[in-house]
Amino acid sequence: MTESKYFAYHPPSRSGRFGSSLLTVALLTTIGAAIPVGYNIGVINSPANFIQDWCNETIYSTYGTRLTSSGMNILWSAIVSIFVIGGAIGSLGGSWLSDILGRKGCFLLSGALLVIGAVLFQFCRLAESVEMLMIGRIIVGLGSGLVTASLPIYHTELAPLALRGTVGVFCSIGVTAGVVVGQILSLKYTFGTEDSWHHALSAYAILIVICYLPCKWFPESPKYLYLIKGNHSLAESVLMKLRGTDPETVELELKEMENDRKEKSMSRSLRSVLTDYSLLLPIVIVCTFQGGQQLSGINAVFYYSVTIFQEAGLQKDDAEWANLGAGSLNLLTAFFTPLIMAKINRRPVMLTSTFASAIALFALTFIIHYINAASWLPMACIVCVLLYILFYQIGIGPIPYFIGSEIVNTESRPAVMALGSLASWSCNFAVAMLFPTLQAAWGAFVFLPFFIDCVVLFLITKFYLPETRGRDSSEIAPLISKVLPISYKTGAMKLSTTRTARICQAVI
Repeated sequence: MTESKYFAYHPPSRSGRFGSSLLTVALLTTIGAAIPVGYNIGVINSPANFIQDWCNETIYSTYGTRLTSSGMNILWSAIVSIFVIGGAIGSLGGSWLSDILGRKGCFLLSGALLVIGAVLFQFCRLAESVEMLMIGRIIVGLGSGLVTASLPIYHTELAPLALRGTVGVFCSIGVTAGVVVGQILSLKYTFGTEDSWHHALSAYAILIVICYLPCKWFPESPKYLYLIKGNHSLAESVLMKLRGTDPETVELELKEMENDRKEKSMSRSLRSVLTDYSLLLPIVIVCTFQGGQQLSGINAVFYYSVTIFQEAGLQKDDAEWANLGAGSLNLLTAFFTPLIMAKINRRPVMLTSTFASAIALFALTFIIHYINAASWLPMACIVCVLLYILFYQIGIGPIPYFIGSEIVNTESRPAVMALGSLASWSCNFAVAMLFPTLQAAWGAFVFLPFFIDCVVLFLITKFYLPETRGRDSSEIAPLISKVLPISYKTGAMKLSTTRTARICQAVI
């Protein structure tokens, strides 16, 4: 393929039909693994006061001392952030576990970790143990990190080429749905009470038990079986079950895997991937996209939205319901992303999402700063929040989850995806720890770094991301294997090699 076609769309030549087996596995793994990840993100906020009071009373009865206000803040920060730390560790381990246990094996292990965490949450009150609560949070974090690192790989390797983008957003949808479910079950009208908060923390285990019951019949990734395990006959058998009504697609996919096997047959370690210059740009894209997804401010916007709604004249309870409505809009938009990924190219979706999100954040910054200057500005704040959520979810939300599986070959994919997941969890931790401090110091201007992040994502998409819809990763990987960093000359953005300069000129 010529360099001028770098950013062009290559029409899919593979089946775009969902088989019953693929759809069942994709739905059950999403509900059983991705939703619990989002659930544990969204469930902890509403009952926070009840949990803090219980922690203080438990520590007093166990150790004979009461925590000061600052001590309680430190303990609560640890309880919240230890989940993110576990996620970072789990995502990094997803690289070699995906190859040792297989994609399905990682799914099973993550489910076991999530269930263990739920059991600890359920019985921490009975045992009067704050330590059980904290251990449960880090174990759930480990399982969640493993899910975000391995589940998108599992999904995209099960799907035919024409559906990889569509199936690739299932994990993102699941996480988004889980946040909303966690918010609902932690309201004071459900389990978010002084006597029931531990039920709220552990209720997601019901989904895991239901969705993992038929896991014996879930197929292993055919690419993993063919390229990593070398079991060609089993890989073909799995493909026949997944694409049974389309033998031509099976034959084409087997040929692609055989070509990949001849080029590079061994799975690669994190060290070998990090020292491979040809993977520099793919690693930068994956890590920037996944880290930038967190740094784009979605969690901070949700954190601040209750205050915005109160500024608009809503009472506290109504503002909390409005915040739940904003989360529901996020989820509703997410349900349309499979259709968007199937029908529209990645580049225009990501460019639109980053550009519009940047504009919404920039407007939100100055509207909040001058919110008392005019009576209509609070309503403008609400509009900015809703527009930001809408445009975030069509591109920045789903695409980072699966883009690594579309630009990196099979042997390097687990390591690169693990690095991307690590970047995501690390940036999530940074936002959680720094946002309250920066908000107190900067006020409304705390949103400007998020605006800058969206601009950076726009530029990386514009100049470095090839169009991947309808292309196999083996076709994309060589195109971005030798792109060197950007250099600046006479105020213009130019790439440092003749080859990449011509690539950019093809789309500018």
